[in-house]
Amino acid sequence: MNAPQEREEQLVLELLDAVGRKNDVSQRHLARHMGVALGLANSYLKRCIRKGFIKITEAPANRYLYYLTPQGFAEKSRLTARYLVHSFSFYRQAGDSCDRVFAECRARGWKHLVLGGMSDLAEIASLRALDSEIEIIGTYDPHSERNRFVNKPVWHRIEDILPHDGLMLTDLNATRLAHEHLLAIMPRERILVPDILRLE
Repeated sequence: MNAPQEREEQLVLELLDAVGRKNDVSQRHLARHMGVALGLANSYLKRCIRKGFIKITEAPANRYLYYLTPQGFAEKSRLTARYLVHSFSFYRQAGDSCDRVFAECRARGWKHLVLGGMSDLAEIASLRALDSEIEIIGTYDPHSERNRFVNKPVWHRIEDILPHDGLMLTDLNATRLAHEHLLAIMPRERILVPDILRLE
C-alpha cells in the first residue's frame, strides 16, 4: 500500500472511530481527533456521508448528530483489520531489516551504534538490539525537543554524540532529507541504511 493511500485510510478510520464513540461531536472535535485542519476534517466527513458510512441529523441549537451506518461499521472494521495487518507486517519487515544492519555491524567489528531519528523504526531497532551484541547508545535527532528516547540520550548536535562506531538511519518522516543531512556531516561509510527504507 502506498503512503498517501495509507494516510487517507488512517484519517477515515480516525473519523469513523470518533463518530462511533460519540455522536454529538463537533467538527472541531473531529479535526482535533484526526490531527488535521478543520476544512480537511469537514471534507472527509462529507465524503463519508456521501459513501453512506455516516448519517447526519439536525439537533436543536444548530447542532448535528452523526451516526455510523451499518456500512460505516463494516468500513471501520475493514480499515481496523487492514491497519493491524499493515502494522504487524511493518514490525516484522522492520525487525528483519534491523537484524541485517546488526549483522553488517558485527562483520565490521562494530559494537556501539547511534540511531538517526526518533521513530517506530528506531523503537524496533532498540528492541532488536537487545538480542544482538550491538549496543544502541542513543539517538541523534536535531529536530526533536526530547532529551531521552527508549531510555537513552537524544543528541541534537552531532558533536555532542558519545564515541560510537556508526549511525543507523531510522528517520521515517523525512528519510531522504535526513540521509542527505547525515552525508553532509559524517563519512558515508559510517552511515548504515536499513533496506526497509529503500533509499539505496
